Amino acid sequence: PTGYMENSISYSAIEDVQLLSWENAPKYCLQLTIPGGTVLLQAANSYLRDQWFHSLQWKKKIYKYKKVLSNPSRWEVVLKEIRTLVDMALTSPLQDDSIHQAPLEIVSKLLSENNNLTTQDHESIIVAIAPLLENNHPPPDLCEFFCKHCRERPRSMVVIEVFTPVVQRILKHNMDFGKCPRLRLFTQEYILALNELNAGMEVVKKFIHSMHGPTGQCPHPRVLPNLVAVCLAAIYSCYEEFINSRDNSPSLKEIRNGCQQQCDRKPNLPLRLLHTSPDLVSQEATLTESRLKPVIVTSNEIHVEVERNNTANQKMTANAGNDSEPNLIDCLMVSPTCSTMSIELSAQADRILGCYVEILKMLSDYDDWRPALASLLQPIPFPKEALAHEKFTKELKYVIQRFAEDPRQEVHSCLLSVRAGKDGWFQLYSPGGVACDDDGELFASMVHILMGSCYKTKKFLLSLAENKLGPCMLLALRGNQTMVEILCLMLEYNIIDNNDTQLQIISTLESTDVGKRMYEQLCDRQRELKELQRKGGPTRLTLPSKSTDADLARLLSSGSFGNLENLSLAFTNVTSACAEHLIKLPSLKQLNLWSTQFGDAGLRLLSEHLTMLQVLNLCETPVTDAGLLALSSMKSLCSLNMNSTKLSADTYEDLKAKLPNLKEVDVRYTEAW
Repeated sequence: PTGYMENSISYSAIEDVQLLSWENAPKYCLQLTIPGGTVLLQAANSYLRDQWFHSLQWKKKIYKYKKVLSNPSRWEVVLKEIRTLVDMALTSPLQDDSIHQAPLEIVSKLLSENNNLTTQDHESIIVAIAPLLENNHPPPDLCEFFCKHCRERPRSMVVIEVFTPVVQRILKHNMDFGKCPRLRLFTQEYILALNELNAGMEVVKKFIHSMHGPTGQCPHPRVLPNLVAVCLAAIYSCYEEFINSRDNSPSLKEIRNGCQQQCDRKPNLPLRLLHTSPDLVSQEATLTESRLKPVIVTSNEIHVEVERNNTANQKMTANAGNDSEPNLIDCLMVSPTCSTMSIELSAQADRILGCYVEILKMLSDYDDWRPALASLLQPIPFPKEALAHEKFTKELKYVIQRFAEDPRQEVHSCLLSVRAGKDGWFQLYSPGGVACDDDGELFASMVHILMGSCYKTKKFLLSLAENKLGPCMLLALRGNQTMVEILCLMLEYNIIDNNDTQLQIISTLESTDVGKRMYEQLCDRQRELKELQRKGGPTRLTLPSKSTDADLARLLSSGSFGNLENLSLAFTNVTSACAEHLIKLPSLKQLNLWSTQFGDAGLRLLSEHLTMLQVLNLCETPVTDAGLLALSSMKSLCSLNMNSTKLSADTYEDLKAKLPNLKEVDVRYTEAW
């Protein structure tokens, strides 16, 4: 019979598969031996026939191994079958992801269903399937098995010899840990296992260096984001018990409010910082000094210790009527006059935290990784408990310092908040911020680098004056030169409107030698400017590009410019309309109008009034013969640039004849050239 089969044939029922090779056999046929007879399958060509042949053989063997390994009797036989299965997958001519994944899934199922294996059996199985892991991610159940082995046998040679290339492949090629979080967990446990070795952090450092490569530029763009994702997940896990136990322990805001009794708290607290309770505040306000003792709240192995005083209560009372959600700094503000908070983790969590914060520090040491690392950490992707943990913020300070010291704007600009209204590292490590523990040294260095590269200096100064004026004055009072410069700039740019605040800043500056010296220099500059303006202003002036007629008019009306001899309006947007302001500059000798829209009407007005003009640049302006002919009355002209204008040859000859002092002329790209 020919045609399509009426009934399907199961792979397990196929006894043998052969290629037809006898003489006069049908072309491109396979022979399947089944109970009760044979079936011939005919393909269109030899290539398709060979594909069918190898695929059927593969399926037949896979079903066989599934059956054998689903009911293991002796583990030495099982191990032999696993090795044979791996060899079959490696030698198969088929090119498909399932060729290697199917054996891994079979072994993964075998391990999940048999929990009574010895450690030696575990290691033997891992070594047997190692060749398949060179080019394939392990399936989720196998990741669980690997994690367990890393935790139980961190010093096993299997971790170094077998798991290392697997983790390296994951970090180089994984595109999304969200699709397979167990890959991230396995990577996390592997790094912790390395840390358990002798000189553990040195081993981890060598591993990180191997992922970066020996050159100055890492060739693998996915390594850094994957490493950061692993670090963030590990650090979050250190505080996870505290976060998840908020039903039975106070939140950070409640601790600030002085909550001590379980009955003081509402059940099922949401995963956020709660609003201030006026009742609790009023209770705290009546406490005497004898009752102002530290409160320790225990959540399993995590302890939170808080010291409160009346200053904190006053601040909470002021905020009690606010119904809006408190921001991070309000909730976690730590200062000597407010409260001190310390979170103690279990020994294991402490080791995990130390390991992964150290990795973040290692990552920040690579110049090519630092911009991307700063961008990834700019949104502050850490739990609030971590930011309230003194050990964490103290260790992470090294990373922030590296960002602050980097001269590239793309790096140190990430110290600022990712968007308006959200706190950034700049706020957290500023005096009064939750992470500040150095009296503002890091804050001063951040301000110094940001001021040095910020293209909106006045805007940055305004934000400092509004939010950080107190810390700036305090550091200036202690002699910090950067902060002294900041206060001087605030005075020079008229950032501060309040007279009392200005006097306070002046008093702060005069309280130190460096401040007194800089303030005197500022006063000298101000006096010189006022004297210069009184005498007639500057002799040279250049307007920024894109300035308009209105900008020029506003500038010239701000004071006296009787001494102005050299004025450059090159590449601005001025037109002939500005000529009525230019003719009020009697001392003007050099005028640059290169690439402006200054036209014939303006030239005619200039020729009537600016008789002292000696140098005039009209390059790439829309002037024509009608305006250029008017220049013949400007007898003092000795340099004239008419490059790329609509100058004619006749007008040029006329000008040469009427301007006896003309020595330098540029007429390129005109009719007269």
